[in-house]
Amino acid sequence: MAVRAVRGAVQLERDEAGHMDERVGALLTAVLERNGLTADDLISIWFTATPDLHSDFPAAAARKLGIVDVPLICAQELDIEGAMPRVVRILAHIESDRPRADIAHVYLGAAAALRKDIAQ
Repeated sequence: MAVRAVRGAVQLERDEAGHMDERVGALLTAVLERNGLTADDLISIWFTATPDLHSDFPAAAARKLGIVDVPLICAQELDIEGAMPRVVRILAHIESDRPRADIAHVYLGAAAALRKDIAQ
């Protein structure tokens, strides 16, 4: 098994805890499904949120999905003028037999514009 990294992002429509849970949960579910992963394959997940998101920790959505024994951490993105607002990004470290080129990075909705080169 190799250690791989999976990227992803989602833009929220509004800064509300329930909405964040829903959208971040959808992002994590898509990352797992598209890469054929289970929670046991996760090593850790870094979450970042743009400075305009205050309603909850993005990692709370992972816990609600049952990802309870994986180290999670949240941080704030840089406050760059003109950056896309209300975005949660993830960097998940996983164990996988897939070659690096076969890892599916997931950018949902408008967040696909952030990384057109790797968004699937």
